[in-house]
Amino acid sequence: MKKVFIDGAAGTTGLNIHARLAKRNDVEVIEIDEDKRKDISERKRLMNMADVVFLCLPDDAAREAVTLIENETTCVIDTSTAHRCADGWTYGFPELTGIEKIKNSKRIANPGCHATGFISSVAPLVKLGIIDPGETLSCFSLTGYSGGGKKMIAQYESDGKTKFQSSPGIYSLSQEHKHLPEMQKLCSLDKKPVFCPVVDDYLEGMATTVTVDGNENRTADSVRQALSEFYKDSKLISVKSKGDTPPTIYANEKAGLDSLEIIVCGNDDRITVTALFDNLGKGACGSAIENMNIVLGLGETTGLII
Repeated sequence: MKKVFIDGAAGTTGLNIHARLAKRNDVEVIEIDEDKRKDISERKRLMNMADVVFLCLPDDAAREAVTLIENETTCVIDTSTAHRCADGWTYGFPELTGIEKIKNSKRIANPGCHATGFISSVAPLVKLGIIDPGETLSCFSLTGYSGGGKKMIAQYESDGKTKFQSSPGIYSLSQEHKHLPEMQKLCSLDKKPVFCPVVDDYLEGMATTVTVDGNENRTADSVRQALSEFYKDSKLISVKSKGDTPPTIYANEKAGLDSLEIIVCGNDDRITVTALFDNLGKGACGSAIENMNIVLGLGETTGLII
C-alpha cells in the first residue's frame, strides 16, 4: 500500500486532506506524534518513508521542508504559494498541464484557489486565440471565509465577530495578491490582471468571474462553445449550457464538491465567464488529492465528490 505523509496536518488544508484520506483503504497516512510535529529529524524520517508528501505549510516552511527529502522516489505536492512559478516544478492542474506530465513529476505545485478559477476560464481562451495575451483582464472572485485558514475561520465564527464581517469584504487592495504571478504565467498573459478578491460571511465556495468585451469574433455563445469543447473530456470541469444558465449565481453552490463548473453569461458586447467551485475542493484539498491519485496510478477521481 502506498504511504502518504502530510507535513502541516494541523492547518485547514492539512486537516481536510487527512480527513479525506483517513476514509480510504488504498493509501496509508503516516502519522507523526503530536509532540514531534516540529521535530525536523522526525519529519525528515517520515517524509523519506512516504511515496507522496503533502506540504501544507507557509511558503518559507515549505521551501525548507523540500530540502529534507532525499528519497528520489518521493513525490512532493506543495499546497503553498512557494513553488507555483518555480523552475523544476509541475503546476498541478491536470486539465491544463496534462495527466502524463503530472504522473511523471516528483515536484508538483498545487494551484491557488482564486488562481484555479481564473486559470480554468482564461488559459484555454488564450490558447485558442480568443483572448489576446496583451489584453488587460479584470477579475473579481468571491470566497468563503475558510479560504483564510484557521485564524479567519475562528474570527468569523467567534462571538466577537464584527458587524463588518457580516458583509462582503474586498481585500488585497494593492493589486499584489499572492496568486497573481501564477495567474499571469499559466495564462501566458503579458501583464497581470486587475484582480479584486472578496471574502464573505459563508464557510466555503467560490465564484471567480472574468469580464471581457465582445467583438465580431468573440461573443458569449462562441466563448461558451470553445470552453465546452476544450473541457469535453474532463471528469471534473464542465461548462453549463446556455439553456441551463441560472438567473443568479451563488458562490457556495459547489460547496462540498470537488468539481468545477464554468458559466458564460452576457451578450455580443459584454461577456462574463464565472468559474464556480469549492475553495476547499477543486481550489485546494480536492485538487491535491486528484494530483496524488494521478501520481499513484489510481483513478483520477478516486475519493473525490463530484
